[in-house]
Amino acid sequence: MTYPKPWRSYSEQIDQLETRGMVVGNRALALDYLERIGYYRLSGYWFAFRERSGPLVLLNELGRKPKKIKVENIALESFKLGSTFQNAVDLYIFDKQLRLLVMDALERIEIALRVDISHTLGRLDPFAYLTPTLLHSDFSHKLDRDSGLSRHHEWLGKHAQLIGRSKEEFVRHNKNKYGLPLAIWVTCEVWDFGTMSTLFGGMRETEQDGIARQYGIGNGRIFATWLRSLNYLRNVCAHHSRLWNRNIVEQPRLPSANEQPWIAAFEGNEHARARCFMLLRLTCHLLRIINPRSSWPQRMKTHLLAFPDLDHLGLNLGGMGAPADWETQW
Repeated sequence: MTYPKPWRSYSEQIDQLETRGMVVGNRALALDYLERIGYYRLSGYWFAFRERSGPLVLLNELGRKPKKIKVENIALESFKLGSTFQNAVDLYIFDKQLRLLVMDALERIEIALRVDISHTLGRLDPFAYLTPTLLHSDFSHKLDRDSGLSRHHEWLGKHAQLIGRSKEEFVRHNKNKYGLPLAIWVTCEVWDFGTMSTLFGGMRETEQDGIARQYGIGNGRIFATWLRSLNYLRNVCAHHSRLWNRNIVEQPRLPSANEQPWIAAFEGNEHARARCFMLLRLTCHLLRIINPRSSWPQRMKTHLLAFPDLDHLGLNLGGMGAPADWETQW
């Protein structure tokens, strides 16, 4: 198969954007951005500026109308009237700063939850993470049909890699003085967010519920989905991927609004539940409990209010899933 898209110089890339209706303005500045950020990365931001077709029925591989009708608006190559290169850059910078703020909050949440998990399991046994009977049976005993391993086996393999790769002095000290395995309150310090959230998901319901209640959530299984979603959010941010209007694949379950009133804005709203604002609100909820004096909620609110002026393109915080009255609920 021959790849159809040719290599283009930076200048040719600008020519193509102008041909499609984008206003470039300062060409030298646009060239500088393309050289430092790249056409393909910026295209993820100006994709929202592209014209859309009317509703189209997608045909199947044989060119026939499928039994289950799927109607979509297809993005065209031309840009909406008033689209500028600077609009895309402004949106890119907003998104970059959004990710940095998210990472700041997730670091604090991750550290606090490491303590919660290690303290809870450590009270049962310093090596509870190795003991199947101290974990949920689905996690520790249910075997995968293909691998023949439990999720606990898989988790222990990842955990062993983290210990083996660690260059931390505290790991070396504990190995030399006490040998292996390491106590959970020591080994938790090498966990990444994914390792931590997976172990929480494998805990027994009694221990899960105990931790969840500290955060105003009565059901630990619901809280486990929060951690999985936050791990997804962390991975998006850590890999410098576009966040502001991303479709959230790992969506959390939500408790009743009777338990947490701010949940009401997302009940029955599929768009809001599939966008990042709900995860930002969830993060804000956790951080207010972990560190009530943190300035993060206000800093995030200030940043959201600085969303670029893109009304002429039909873009606003609604694309992030923010309810119309989000300021009063924040």
